[in-house]
Amino acid sequence: MITSKKLSSKIGIYSLLLVGVILSIGPFYWMVVGSTIQSGQIFHFPPKLLPGGNLVKNFQSLNESLGIVKIFWNSLFIALVYTFVCTFISAMGGYAFAKFRFKGKNLLFFIILCSVMIPSQVTLIPLFEMMVSFNWLNTYQAIILPSLASPFAIYLMRQNMQAVPDSIIEASRVDGAGELKIFFSVVLPVTRPAMAAVSIFLFMSQWNSLLWPLITLNSKEMFTLPVALSSLIGMARIDYGQLMLGTTLSTIPIIIFFLVLQKQFISGILGGSVKE
Repeated sequence: MITSKKLSSKIGIYSLLLVGVILSIGPFYWMVVGSTIQSGQIFHFPPKLLPGGNLVKNFQSLNESLGIVKIFWNSLFIALVYTFVCTFISAMGGYAFAKFRFKGKNLLFFIILCSVMIPSQVTLIPLFEMMVSFNWLNTYQAIILPSLASPFAIYLMRQNMQAVPDSIIEASRVDGAGELKIFFSVVLPVTRPAMAAVSIFLFMSQWNSLLWPLITLNSKEMFTLPVALSSLIGMARIDYGQLMLGTTLSTIPIIIFFLVLQKQFISGILGGSVKE
């Protein structure tokens, strides 16, 4: 039987959780509502809490202003290609640092860790000069290639791959498996949770990237979503309906990507864990 003391304690806990949910979801709900109403109604008091009927008009205006379909494709293509290639490179680098012995390994890994502490703004001018010399300005490769070797991702993969038992790798070598087969058939299935976490981090960082695409992209047809949305904020007039709708559209791929990898993350923990 639940006593009054336990009941009041549970009510207090659930009340705090409810407040936390409202504070967390509230801004996203307001963003969705704002994308369906007129710009002038955004700051209306009392605020509108129910969706309006201006969604189609806002989308048409947004598409006329930016060409949102092309821009959405630019961001999606860049983020997916970057995430896939960078995750693969990080997994190979982490495997090399975790399971291979070679001269200068610790020094090289120390240099990689030190590079994390270098502010990205310091490298903007050298990277921009490289892109100019390669004639890569306003191209996909200018956004994708410079940051393919992520020090943080390599470090995270290396720490997880150290937990892979050496005995399994040695047994695979004795059975005649090559290093690539061991990497793809033995190591990667075990480290799926780490790869899912790295993929989420890389996708979000590239999807939300603003400064580097803003520097290297100079035509509206090549803009990514953050760059395009920043162009909606003008000195004279800001259409908040368009801005809210564009921001809403920009959050959808992140949510979908996370939900897809969350399922893979759970299955990786249950089916791919190995203990020595």
